[in-house]
Amino acid sequence: MTEPVTIFIPAAGLGERLRPITNHLPKPLLPILGKPLIEIILEGLVPLSSGKIGMNLHYKGEMVREWAGNSPYKERIAFFPEDPVLGTGGALKNAGAFLSGGPFLVHNSDIFLEIDFKRLIETHRSSGNIATLACHRHPRLGNVVVDEKGCVIDVEKDGEPRPDAKKVAFTGVAVYSPDILEYLPEGASHVTVAWLCAARAGHRVQALDFSGCYWNDIGTPATYASAILEALSREGETVYRSPEAQCGSIEARGYIVLESGCRIENGSRLRNCIVLSGARVSGIYENSVIGPDYALRLSETEMQPPLHAAEQKKVLLPDWDIHGERDAVLVGFGGSDRHYFRVRNGETSVILMECLPGDPDFERHIEYTKFFASHGVPVPNLLTADGAHKRALFEDLGDTSLYSYLKLPRERGHIADLYRKVMEILARLHTRAYGEINRCPLLREKIFDYDHLRWETGYFLERFVAGLMGINPDDPRALDNEFHRLASLVDSFPKAVVHRDFQSQNIMVVGGLPRVIDYQGARIGPPAYDLASVLWDPYCRLEDPLREALLSYYIALRKGEDRGFSGDGFRKTILPCRLQRHMQALGAYGFLSIIKNKRYFLKHVPEGLRLLKEDMAESRGDFPALSRVALKLDLKS
Repeated sequence: MTEPVTIFIPAAGLGERLRPITNHLPKPLLPILGKPLIEIILEGLVPLSSGKIGMNLHYKGEMVREWAGNSPYKERIAFFPEDPVLGTGGALKNAGAFLSGGPFLVHNSDIFLEIDFKRLIETHRSSGNIATLACHRHPRLGNVVVDEKGCVIDVEKDGEPRPDAKKVAFTGVAVYSPDILEYLPEGASHVTVAWLCAARAGHRVQALDFSGCYWNDIGTPATYASAILEALSREGETVYRSPEAQCGSIEARGYIVLESGCRIENGSRLRNCIVLSGARVSGIYENSVIGPDYALRLSETEMQPPLHAAEQKKVLLPDWDIHGERDAVLVGFGGSDRHYFRVRNGETSVILMECLPGDPDFERHIEYTKFFASHGVPVPNLLTADGAHKRALFEDLGDTSLYSYLKLPRERGHIADLYRKVMEILARLHTRAYGEINRCPLLREKIFDYDHLRWETGYFLERFVAGLMGINPDDPRALDNEFHRLASLVDSFPKAVVHRDFQSQNIMVVGGLPRVIDYQGARIGPPAYDLASVLWDPYCRLEDPLREALLSYYIALRKGEDRGFSGDGFRKTILPCRLQRHMQALGAYGFLSIIKNKRYFLKHVPEGLRLLKEDMAESRGDFPALSRVALKLDLKS
């Protein structure tokens, strides 16, 4: 049986380039969305090895010991104090007896890395390497010189560039055989000394290429912010608030991270801010990392997730009253293939929408915007459009969706008022806009009919039931008959203009008021579908009394516009539309998470399933085949 790999985490560094952040915490304990960096590292490594864990200590070592003593790994961890710091090579030599039993993996404690660690370990075991280094191609950081077979032959020295050599960048992660320790001197040293000595002695030191994998060397406040925002974007979020963060009533825009132990006073205004433990915030801050006694101002680009920063480009919009080249920064990360960029124009900003050449929704987006705006539906103002190139400029509504807005503390009365305004938007869409539907032929012709409803339930079966959950229905014919009955029933309901994806991520909060986006998929269909989308929203669960009050408010608004409107009749349409909508949403989560690789949608699956189960219970056995499928899904989840 193969011996487990020992794990060694260098954790002694001073973190000088990260000061003043590291005046309060050592680098291994810097939090990323509530978890210390060292905990994230070990969560990725320990499933691959049941072996021992070693850590060297120096700067704020007692804080690292305290963390370890409260961690699940406390029985496996051995410490190797250093005074003075021994360097990347000396740390291994100092722990030589601990590391001498077999292969060991070294992972720097200031690295945020996502690679196939199993591949790294297995390559080392099968190759006969004395060292297997996780590397990647990086033109600016590459200084490890390799031959045609990827073996290390030298390390470029400062001031002695080798422009003609083939070079890669070392990530700070490697697997070593114990023999490497023989090539390290006593005392302080750099591990590259051992690489080169071992290579000259005839050993193989391989640079294994992991180019394309996410890697961040957290050495400065900017790279630390980048790691946090990368983690936030991978969660599909713009706001993170630790349960132990104290937060009053504040205005928050953009990317907001509130770590445990911080306090944000009432009336504060934050935009693109990371607030760390011990900070007491009062006032206005933008593009900042804030701690107990500092506020580090970063650039707009540095306070964006890495993908967004990488997509930054220069745009020239001469016909749109924006003169000269401007920086355009990618915004948003939902389910759409369209790209939206924020373009600064002096003190203001606009949103540039760029669509694929064959995007069938571009023209509809433009026409629907004009139509809805003319009937009081609060969509972003269209500034101008370029149909030939499938792009348009819109008013910038900011980054705060209703979904993100509710991540921070809000008074119940305020939430109810905000949702009532949302109901007013829906009533306006379902009455005034529908009453003038002949003014928008593109929308008038788009009917949310039986065929489309059947497509949605097929989507649910293909992308969610079979695709994500791996379940085959036991009676497909009975299920098909139930979907036919459901689609026929929903198609028979009175119709109006419906948004068709009217959920909290498509409602922006601007100046405390709701605005609507992503409406290019609007159709003529049953209004209850929109009510089901927002009042039974997997993204934001509402309490039953509030939901009932909002539904009653919507019905009263409809009656005010149309005295012939039947509240009782409308209520009968809601449950079938809920069933239809929740299957559509689950199908979308399956498609987006598997096909589009947007895995953050998976976290909404449990609430979507809970709502579907609730729908089935209220249906009282009307759909037995679907109930059996839902039961299997519940067990599978």
